[in-house]
Amino acid sequence: MSDHELLPKALIIGAGAGLSASFARALAKAGYGLHLTARNIDDLEPLAAETGAELHQIDGTDADGMVSLVTDLPGELRVACYNPSARQRGPITELDPETVRKAVEVTAYGAFLLGQAAARRMLEQDLQDDRRGTILFTGASAGVKGFPLSAPFAMGKFAQRGLAQSMARELHPKGIHVAWVNIDGAIRNPARAGYSDSADNPDSFLNPDAIAQEYMHLIQQDRSAWSNELTLRPWVETF
Repeated sequence: MSDHELLPKALIIGAGAGLSASFARALAKAGYGLHLTARNIDDLEPLAAETGAELHQIDGTDADGMVSLVTDLPGELRVACYNPSARQRGPITELDPETVRKAVEVTAYGAFLLGQAAARRMLEQDLQDDRRGTILFTGASAGVKGFPLSAPFAMGKFAQRGLAQSMARELHPKGIHVAWVNIDGAIRNPARAGYSDSADNPDSFLNPDAIAQEYMHLIQQDRSAWSNELTLRPWVETF
């Protein structure tokens, strides 16, 4: 068995260049063997080289693919995180039903698929301690309040939040820590126009590295004081 196979495993569904990349680096630094997925993995090659991650091409709404991926991961699965979401903006009277269905599937149904597969795997593992693993869902303020012209995103995030709450109440007593993270604000991304701090408004965007550290804190929380929801927002964000 290789050294990578002996490491505790972390799986990130829907990896990219922002938050998930920061989380992957933090996990690698903490000694996890990484598995990253995306529908197109070509752009993840540099991150994989940097972190030693294995890449898997998968659509988060592919039920069979999700089961196969999680079942076949070598070693012990200790962390699973679901990042994907889909937005479809527009007046409620003009939204295309099929597009809305697909958006909700990406945000909510895919989260269910990862949550179910990861829970099964973690419950089946013969571990030497009572803490079986951590399942994280990347949420948004749309899961707390629905905004105008954004019904599909609100539908998906409300469903995702409900899923996480239900799973937490069911799985916490079984040693699996489940948490939903409300990312209440825009994440800093110098590569995208309009997503960088200005000199007169510092830290107006969430720093992806700072978010990743909060994800790591959830993983490391003592089980006597587990959080099932966490809200992160920049200091200038209104709520």
